[in-house]
Amino acid sequence: MIFATQESIKKYTQLGVWSETTLIDYFKSHVKSNPDKVCLVDPYDREALTGIKPERLTYAQFDHAIDATAGALSRLGIGKDDIVVVQLPNVWELAMLYLAIARAGAVITPVPVQWRKAELKHVAGLTRAKALITLSDFHSFHHIELGKMLQKELPTLKHVLSLNEIREMSRGETDNIMDLDKIDIDANDIFTICWTSGTEARPKGCPMSHNNWKGAMAVQEPAGIQPGDILLTAGPLVNMGSVGTVFIPWIILGGTLVLHHPFNPTVFMQQIAMEKVNYTLLVPAVINMIAKHPRVDSFKLDSIRSITVGSAPPSLWSVQEFKRRWNINIGNIWGQNEGTGIVSGVDDVPDIKLRVSHFPQYGKPGSHWKSACSNFIETKIIDTNGREMTKVNDTGELVYKGPGVIARYYKNPEATKNSFTKDGFFRTGDRFVIKENDLISFYDRQKDIIIRGGNNISAQEIENYIFAHPKVKDVAIVSMPDERLGEKVCAYIVPKEGNTVTINELTSFLEEKGVAKYKWPERIEIIDFIPRNPVGKILKNILREDIRKKTPG
Repeated sequence: MIFATQESIKKYTQLGVWSETTLIDYFKSHVKSNPDKVCLVDPYDREALTGIKPERLTYAQFDHAIDATAGALSRLGIGKDDIVVVQLPNVWELAMLYLAIARAGAVITPVPVQWRKAELKHVAGLTRAKALITLSDFHSFHHIELGKMLQKELPTLKHVLSLNEIREMSRGETDNIMDLDKIDIDANDIFTICWTSGTEARPKGCPMSHNNWKGAMAVQEPAGIQPGDILLTAGPLVNMGSVGTVFIPWIILGGTLVLHHPFNPTVFMQQIAMEKVNYTLLVPAVINMIAKHPRVDSFKLDSIRSITVGSAPPSLWSVQEFKRRWNINIGNIWGQNEGTGIVSGVDDVPDIKLRVSHFPQYGKPGSHWKSACSNFIETKIIDTNGREMTKVNDTGELVYKGPGVIARYYKNPEATKNSFTKDGFFRTGDRFVIKENDLISFYDRQKDIIIRGGNNISAQEIENYIFAHPKVKDVAIVSMPDERLGEKVCAYIVPKEGNTVTINELTSFLEEKGVAKYKWPERIEIIDFIPRNPVGKILKNILREDIRKKTPG
């Protein structure tokens, strides 16, 4: 399954970013050179999450699990270009399945454990998935039962496999390894289909090839990750946030991958100290929590070389505190599931006051950066008519071209058409301000999404569900600030005449519809009308400002 154009393949191969080496090849090279080295460490609290004690695997053990599982999947008839939906928390089996599924020639599409029937049916149906791998039970929800229900409704879904079945596969024989070696896997084959929510009401599939992921990994160079590093992922291993910034660097550079999630402050700090972590990606709320913790003076972060912060800009105070206390340089990262990414690191933006809010404008004619990725990433700021903007303080949409960017959305030609300019730049939907010295600064989110604890939530998707509630006349979904998660969902509701609407009624309604809990509104505001402009567009800036004033802190 190759989506990249021959023009892109030639361009990025000549630039030295793409090659014929697959991610499987990278991993196998580490197995050969360091078979007895610990390659992956489970979350310390895994037993509380899954009922299975945490494990530590060497490269040789992990490699056996990959080949044994790939062989078992092949015997089930899962092969070249088949889609496998995987819904697991951050456990070693999830990391293993990325490579095992690819080894069988198939494509993994990882999804959050919070997803329910509405999201799973859409994804499994659209991709014509051949298998779903999930848990029997997780946080009192019966995932395997939902999978069996979907199997009755989706004729292509031939297999629903539990975590325990995958564990059994991973311990099996590797007697058909020669058959696996015969499977033709190209570095331009799609490796993953991750999912993003934007202005559309349904998740959009982002197909990333082995080479796309290598291109996205190359953007990480300013983050300071080095071969053999111990890398900690604190977010779900299902999208760019953790896959692109931690998992792929681990595959390419070797070292040890330490898994974490859902976030547990005590366990997190234990992992950093015990595993001697060198790098991690965090969100601003966690950075603030660590810096403001009552026992901050006892924290040992000596092993950490660098941290990048994503999903929102970090506060200047917290970045300064990490530098003062532990001499840790924090970088600022902006990116999307579509394969875009810019890292504001120490080499390119040494001024700490600028680094928290400014990014290098890679690809701007005449600009020069220390980061090698600036040689193959192109960016422009454009106005609503598509014209390039070049003056300081001009504000427009950032458009982006680079080796990590998807060639198209999966089976969504309309979204693909709307998301690329005529000259092939991806329209990020995010507005940036042009600053002095070839820098740009994030201004606001053009796409109507809410980022709750690193998870993107489509406001339109939730509006569409709530509109169907019999007591609701009109609705608008906006973000409200939250110190711990960054943002939460707030629903502005206009009830039908003679009716009242409560938060419990809305959440019960969404639960019946099979909508993931993290998307549910956590506050509602009852109003007489939804403010709109003359053409009917909701004036969400008014609502966001209203809820900011009403939200404590």
